[in-house]
Amino acid sequence: MTALHTLLLLASLGADPLAPGDDTRTLTVGDLKRSYHVHIPPKYDSKQPTPVVLAFHGGLTNAESMIVFSELNTKSDRAGFIVVYPNGTGRLERILTFNGGNCCGYAMNNKIDDVEFTRRILDDLAKVSNVDPKRVFATGMSNGGIMSYLIASELSDRIAAIAPVGGTMGTETCHPKRAVSIIHFHGSDDEFVPFKGGKGKGPSGNEFYSVDHSIEAWVKANGCDKEPVVKKFPDTAKDGTTVTRKTYGSGRDGSEVVLVIIEGGGHTWPGHELRVKMLGKSTKNISANDLMWEFFEKHPMK
Repeated sequence: MTALHTLLLLASLGADPLAPGDDTRTLTVGDLKRSYHVHIPPKYDSKQPTPVVLAFHGGLTNAESMIVFSELNTKSDRAGFIVVYPNGTGRLERILTFNGGNCCGYAMNNKIDDVEFTRRILDDLAKVSNVDPKRVFATGMSNGGIMSYLIASELSDRIAAIAPVGGTMGTETCHPKRAVSIIHFHGSDDEFVPFKGGKGKGPSGNEFYSVDHSIEAWVKANGCDKEPVVKKFPDTAKDGTTVTRKTYGSGRDGSEVVLVIIEGGGHTWPGHELRVKMLGKSTKNISANDLMWEFFEKHPMK
């Protein structure tokens, strides 16, 4: 589609094209009014199809919290992708969750259709920006990571690759229509979504699937090698954590499943140190933002 065609399409839809900066958009899904924040980087060019990263917040937080927690706006500005922060649902404005299957809280208990919400976000965003449909990716923290796994399965026709952080699959199985590459970050000492599965610390009371369950399901779904290539990252930070990457390659259409284990790491975002000590250690040996973007660039939709 040419730039002229894009502008004519936006005009015909009655939508004001987004410009670099931040905006909040609302839409109605069923009988619910939903919202999302969108960050357009300074180098955005409406004439060029632009990649998008969906960033789902953790449980009992919201989109604004995710902006601070992940620092993805900074990476967006450097790399040139659009980043979208959906808001979950809940009784209180700042205490929201997504329905990722077996988690979490209000959204799960009320059977909120967050898959349809995601679909509608992508439709809405395409009305006001020049989205590259082959480069739509997703990440998320905790409950948000669980949500990213669900849309990889249910919206594989729209999602090219995902990067869950501290969140496992919320379903027993996955059934993508196409191979979806995965890079999963998880701390070995995560007490909120335990690496080995089971009940997590905190108010959710959820029983979580293990990291191994998630990885094995997607290795099988993507047709990847059963044995990984293992690499240890240099311990340059000396912060009490070490990092190991396991890559299951040779999947269909060049897909991969990658597990990044932060030994000694907690329920945190690698590369970003938080003041909330109860979440555990956050490694400085790697940057989740850098590694996931490198991975996303490698895995557009075929």
